[in-house]
Amino acid sequence: MDNEVLLFLIGFDILSWLLLVIFSSLYPHRLFNSVFLTSGLFLTLVIIVCLIVDEFGNGLLLSVLIIGVLLLFVPLLLIINGITMLKKEGKSLANLLSLILGIVIEIGELAFISLVIFNYSLGIPFFEKISGFLLFVGISIFYFSFIILLFVLYLAFFQFVPHIYNFEYIIVHGCGLLDGDRISKLLNNRINKAIKVFHKGKGKATIICSGGKGNDEKISEAEAISNYLIEKGIPNDHILLEDKSTTTKENIIYSNDIIKSRGGSKRTVLVSSNYHIYRCVLLAHEVGIKCVGIGAKTAFYYWPSAVIREFVAVYSTKRHLLLIIIGYLIVISPFIYMLLN
Repeated sequence: MDNEVLLFLIGFDILSWLLLVIFSSLYPHRLFNSVFLTSGLFLTLVIIVCLIVDEFGNGLLLSVLIIGVLLLFVPLLLIINGITMLKKEGKSLANLLSLILGIVIEIGELAFISLVIFNYSLGIPFFEKISGFLLFVGISIFYFSFIILLFVLYLAFFQFVPHIYNFEYIIVHGCGLLDGDRISKLLNNRINKAIKVFHKGKGKATIICSGGKGNDEKISEAEAISNYLIEKGIPNDHILLEDKSTTTKENIIYSNDIIKSRGGSKRTVLVSSNYHIYRCVLLAHEVGIKCVGIGAKTAFYYWPSAVIREFVAVYSTKRHLLLIIIGYLIVISPFIYMLLN
């Protein structure tokens, strides 16, 4: 019986990875791909553990325990990252995000697990005496932790989607300048990645430098990007400026207006930071632009806080917010029913 179950899991695991490859190729901007990715990772873990312990029941239990321990370590890492952000980037609400989220999740997870262990040690059925409020809080925290995990896993996977480098246009997304006219490390990485993409395409693409001039900036971000590209040997006739945008969505819309005004195949790639590139592609598809995205590396300590901001930005849209609420209601409804009965 165990062998039959294991074979079923192997088949389902192969199907999960196959669906991930197919749908991430056709619809790389769709977050439902994260379900296939998570399913594939979990089933692969279960299969490996079951093969090692040589008993399905124990293997499944051990796999769940491994995931539980990892979930406890995630908020701990967020707390450590939050402290690092404060030391390196200074005190601000944005830099406090990972620290605050880590503390909230860690307290919620530990409280929920402690409550379960306490009830179990007293021999009390789980739903008989457990606090309804604590159950609600615990399930809610685990649900939203899982949603964040799905988002993070797909963001990481998104970086490794292969591309054919025959692009006609490369859009570089700008970001704030230092002292009003100097390229930051973040923007430097984006431009260098765009230069690599340009050379991989044998220098045939046109690079669109996208970014307007902020109130505290002496020149537009587009001009700063262009100056850097020229310094690095990119021919001036392969550079166009989009210097009106003030948001990521405007970066895409105004750059696309430039592309539409020109001829050619319009094969386009967006280049931004690795934590930001998924949202760029998502916004592009929402406004009807078919393109791919390539992310530039970001300092490791900066990534978690940036990803949290991206998560909030993506899930604050009506469609994604509605989906997350529907999923939440489906998850908590059985527990509410059990408590009421």
